[in-house]
Amino acid sequence: MASGAQLSVTELRRAARHPVSFRVVAEHRREGDVMLDIANISIHGFMVGNKVELGRGERVTIRLPVVGRIEAHLIWSTDDRSGFQFERIIRQDDFTNMITALQPNPRLRR
Repeated sequence: MASGAQLSVTELRRAARHPVSFRVVAEHRREGDVMLDIANISIHGFMVGNKVELGRGERVTIRLPVVGRIEAHLIWSTDDRSGFQFERIIRQDDFTNMITALQPNPRLRR
């Protein structure tokens, strides 16, 4: 029996992406603490701009302002970028408050 994440293949790219520059420590069951540099984020997931030594479907737990702890699965990865999908969708009001905390410059907010 196969184990691991049951990933959604639905195209979620219609969700607005917000550019951020946020370094976070991700918890991984095998690798321990992994540094991630979040480059953009949406209510469905985020993209990091650094190399990640994880396999597709592997799960990490991160802590975001306002939202708190949330799990995400690795969906895709290249040499220098990776995309993660949240295990749950972030509520819109929490997401808006989180973006305000992550993007203090209002010109960057969409």
